[in-house]
Amino acid sequence: MPFTLDPLPYPYEALEPHIDTMTMQIHHDKHHQAYVNNLNAALAGHEADTWDIEKILTQLDKIPEDKRTAVRNNGGGHHNHSLFWEILTPGGSNVPGGDLKDAIDKSFGSFDNLKAELTKAGSTRFGSGWAWLVLKSDKSLSVISTPNQDSPLMDGLRPILGIDVWEHAYYLKYQNRRPDYLAAIFNVINWDKVGELYAKYSK
Repeated sequence: MPFTLDPLPYPYEALEPHIDTMTMQIHHDKHHQAYVNNLNAALAGHEADTWDIEKILTQLDKIPEDKRTAVRNNGGGHHNHSLFWEILTPGGSNVPGGDLKDAIDKSFGSFDNLKAELTKAGSTRFGSGWAWLVLKSDKSLSVISTPNQDSPLMDGLRPILGIDVWEHAYYLKYQNRRPDYLAAIFNVINWDKVGELYAKYSK
């Protein structure tokens, strides 16, 4: 069954002034939609068009070589953005709590240290990519960055927070000031949702 693009779970303008309305419209309706369209086109006629997106990203070696790059790029783009919209919100907690806070303190020393590591991962990613908070196989937390639309799932890691540092995520408002965008986005990360994902995958 072809993949589809879910609507944003909040209005386009909900993240103002930190992320502007036009960026949200273009990012979701144009960029994310293109990943979905291209993924469906690449999978057409192959058995993987019945797989869920996580199976596709963790079994790319099963995709025909002539389709693999398109599936990697567009499948990653679809999964990455689906998580991105989910962990952004106009409401929710701006700081982690509960078990997630304890895990962050254990892995990074403090929430401020985690923010610093995510900011560094995003600001030092050359070109386009993502900064991630991931759960490793031993259930500990780590910060990584990936190029382009690669997903941590491809490396056996479970992403629970992703920050898009492609220029299309911020250029209309921030131009080349990626650090300013990274500082602003912490105002609209919903740590309640990140905590839910941590609880789900750390069992």
